[in-house]
Amino acid sequence: MKLFFPTMFSGSDWLNDVLMDIDNNGTIKSLLSESKSSNADEIIDGTCLPGMPNLHSHAFQRAMAGLTEIASSGGSNFWTWQRVMYDFLTKLLPEDVEAIASQLYMEMLKGGFTSVAEFHYLHNDKNGNQFDNPSEMSDRIFAAANNTGIGLTHLPVLYAHGGFGALTPQKGQKRFLQTISQFQLLLETLYNRYGSDGQRKIGMALHSLRAVSPEMIKDAVTLMSKAPIHIHIAEQKKEVDQCIEWSGQRPVEWLLENINVNKRWCLIHATHMNNKEINALANTHAIVGLCPTTEANLGDGIFPLEKFMLKKGKIGVGSDSNTSVDVAEELRLLEYGQRLSQQRRNIGAIENNTSTGETLFKASLAGGSQALDQPIGMLTPGRRADFIVLNNKHPVLFGRRGSAIIDSWIFTGGRELISDVFVAGQHLIKNHRHIRQENIERRYHSTIKSLAN
Repeated sequence: MKLFFPTMFSGSDWLNDVLMDIDNNGTIKSLLSESKSSNADEIIDGTCLPGMPNLHSHAFQRAMAGLTEIASSGGSNFWTWQRVMYDFLTKLLPEDVEAIASQLYMEMLKGGFTSVAEFHYLHNDKNGNQFDNPSEMSDRIFAAANNTGIGLTHLPVLYAHGGFGALTPQKGQKRFLQTISQFQLLLETLYNRYGSDGQRKIGMALHSLRAVSPEMIKDAVTLMSKAPIHIHIAEQKKEVDQCIEWSGQRPVEWLLENINVNKRWCLIHATHMNNKEINALANTHAIVGLCPTTEANLGDGIFPLEKFMLKKGKIGVGSDSNTSVDVAEELRLLEYGQRLSQQRRNIGAIENNTSTGETLFKASLAGGSQALDQPIGMLTPGRRADFIVLNNKHPVLFGRRGSAIIDSWIFTGGRELISDVFVAGQHLIKNHRHIRQENIERRYHSTIKSLAN
């Protein structure tokens, strides 16, 4: 299949009159600029950009969006939000999770995310018991990815304890809990079932230092020789204080001194780091997974972006609790948080005379691709044909050229500018609608109705 684009950002360069040849596996065979549209099977009007990898998602939480915004007399913070989340989990059946994830992944595609790392810790039934099929809940995530067409890196999560020092889990955590042997069985089952799927990748995640013991971390890491490893870390100041009380060290500091953290790793949030941790983490070439809309929603704090990027630290973005599902909004809030805290502008650009939006977009493409361990994030031969198309006829993009297109999309537009989305060469979003939108929405509406009863 050959597609023609009048304007394209490949992930590194701006190109005009581009002819893209895509093979039957959805991989880009060739990319030629200054071409003729007559050589194409289809002409795609608009600006073509690489699709963004979403490096952190909890799909089921999309159905909670907007339900935790009531002030509590006992204080409104991450920990009170967590209790609401635990209560919500008492209702979810496997088929509910599939319906919610399908709706979410369709929205992700519309928002500019063409692949997702699903940080999946919902393993057990409502009573905390294992299903007869150990991958029952994970299978629902794969089904949702297949239904929507989004690229998937599935990250089963090891979760065993209720706090630092192997504390007894809370009642609300019973659906997450696994032993090392149960976790190993889950990984093996998933590899046997999905390991040969070209658009899917299986990695693993450790929920957090408070949810797994040092011994479990070391045992779990031996189960994976090459695949990506993700972990929540240093999201809340309370978490940092608890880690210091437990170990005498800060979370990132403890992890780097006790575990071989390298480019396979993605540390989610890492919000609260001191300068020593910033420097040490940047040197590992691991990715920091930033989720600005969730971090703002939960009151986590603001990541030290400038210090980390000046040390050549690598970042990517995710939608986490999925209160918002929009690439532009994540990048906009990432930059605006820095501006509010430092009271100056264009902090994410790092260097003078460079585009803030393009700099953050490129960094997040590269970091997300590494975190998902998939051939994505660039439009170049050998990479998967995952891309979005911006509507050049939208008023926000009138007269824009080059990096001004990305800056305008991120800082003055948003998801409404995305008209079409392709994954592995498949045209999934056509003029703002998913090819299976009616069926996905019908099932989601039915699920939400049943959960409300």
